[in-house]
Parts: sequence; C-alpha cells; structure tokens
Amino acid sequence: MVQLQKVHGSQNKFFLLDQTQLQNPLTKNELVNLAQQITNSATGLLNGADGLLVVSNSHHPQALGKMQVINADGSFASMCGNGLRTVGRYLAQKFHKKSFKVETMQSDLRVSCQPDWAQNVKAVSVEISPVSFAAADLPFTNLGCSELLNQAIPEFAPKLTFSAVAVPNPHLISLISDDVLKSDLLANLGTKLNHKNPYFPDGVNVSFAQVLSSDHLFVRTFERGVGFTNACGTGMSAASLIYALTNKSQDQLLTVSNPGGFVQTKVHRRGHNYWIELIGNATITHYIDVAESTLHQKQPDFNNFKITTTSENEAYQKFMANQYNIK
Repeated sequence: MVQLQKVHGSQNKFFLLDQTQLQNPLTKNELVNLAQQITNSATGLLNGADGLLVVSNSHHPQALGKMQVINADGSFASMCGNGLRTVGRYLAQKFHKKSFKVETMQSDLRVSCQPDWAQNVKAVSVEISPVSFAAADLPFTNLGCSELLNQAIPEFAPKLTFSAVAVPNPHLISLISDDVLKSDLLANLGTKLNHKNPYFPDGVNVSFAQVLSSDHLFVRTFERGVGFTNACGTGMSAASLIYALTNKSQDQLLTVSNPGGFVQTKVHRRGHNYWIELIGNATITHYIDVAESTLHQKQPDFNNFKITTTSENEAYQKFMANQYNIK
C-alpha cells in the first residue's frame, strides 16, 4: 500500500505523492494521467484539486527532496509556493528536520518550519526565487519593451498599469481598485492571455492586487493551467514584490489576503537580485491509502482508495474565522 495526502496552502488544494514509496515509480506520462484523473473537479477524488505534487529523491547538497508540480490540465509548473509549503512540511516530518532545502525545477529553495499559527494549524516559510524581469524569462513579446514595470498596456486594459515578473513561473501583476477587482476584467484577461495570443506565447499567471493598507494586500489570481484558485503562492509573492518596488518598502512584513485565507510575505534583496519569503499554513486534510498497482492504471478506480479525514481543515477554518475579516 501507498499513502497519498490531500493538502492545501491557503485553500490552494493538491494531492501529494511521494514516489520514493513506490517499488516502480510512475513514469512522466503516468504522473500526468494520474494528475488529470485525480484532480478533476467533476470525476476526480474528493472533489478534485488544483494539481498533483510529486516528491522524489534529490541528489543536490542540503536538499531533502525534489518537488514537481503538475497542474490539473496535465501541464508542469516551474514552482508553486503554496504547494512547496506542504511538501516542506511533509519532508520535515519524514526526516525530522526544521530547516532545509527542496529541489524545484529551477533552483533549490529554503524551507523552514514556523511556530504553529494555532492549535493544529501548521505554518511553514519558503523561499520564492529566482526572480527575473527579463522578457526572455517570462517570456513576453510585442509589448515594445524588454522589461515591464508599472507600464500602461492599452491592449490589456486602457486605464491600468502592468508589471511582468518571473518567480520563476511567469506573472502579470496590476495594482487595482475595488471596482476593477469586482469586474470581469481579470477573468477575461486571464483567459485571453492563456489561449493563443501575440504577447505571452506560453501563457501567464494574471494577478490583480488591491492595496487595503500600507501592509495589507488582497490578491486574486487567474492561474495558468488551472484558472481561478483560492490562492496562488507565487502570485501573492510576485504581487508583494511589485508593491514593494512601487512603494520602496523592502523587508516589510506584509499580510496578503486571498479567497482561501491569507499568507505573510517579505521581499528581500541580495545585491542586484530579489527573493520573497512566503509564510503560510500547510494543512493535511486527508490521508489516502491505495495499492501501488492502482496508481499505474489508466483509469484508477477511486472506490479502491481508502480515505481518512483529519481535523486540520476544521482547525484552519476556525483560525481564519477568528482573525480579522478577510476580504
């Protein structure tokens, strides 16, 4: 038998599979198939999820493991901040470590266990990097510039300014007002830029950030390969970076609210480079036991999955309800 977990960071929901448990690890095609099958909101397991987190061995110094992120549509994401927190918690418990690195697609990122936010609400801090503003790293084209930072793009929206940053997955950020947030603009622009378009050939995560106070943002993200999610860790990190650069407020602890709760962020500078610290919950909602052979099937029978529900999500929801009103 193999044990999977269903987890979430700020209600950004995933299934977590540790490939090192398997006698015969799943191939890339099998992983993509499993991700698409298990995360489907209509036919998947436990009402689906936003993606599948795959843990495997790393041969990099100081890295306890390697994380791959497969979106619900079967595409691979360069990084996922909310997912990394849950993988970090998993590896911390597996190896009895508090601080370490995790190998991701582009870099080895620092992870550290934080004091619990409340009883049964685990918190983890993760590094979001590398950061690049270069058009080639997103990539984007046909915008008349090599970097995009708080510039008007009439083709996207006539009255807004936009910034583009890779962290390392690509994000398009706009600081907006409440009426814009309540409109259909984010849905329309996110859909447009994640279909065939002349600006972002590989698609892009689109986030609108509303400034609620000098240290509090609300961020909503249309995520590439997923659509709207309760939260996007790298989206909130990218929005925090653009806000910090706009207001010259580096090293300030920010609260970033989202439809799934909130996180805390802090923008750091190393020489000419930036990185973002992302702090938030890492919640296990279910343990799922299944025979290894079932995971290799083209259409796994979810009736063969034994599910055990934890009390952690209830504790998380209670904690959020007891905080100040999250927008």
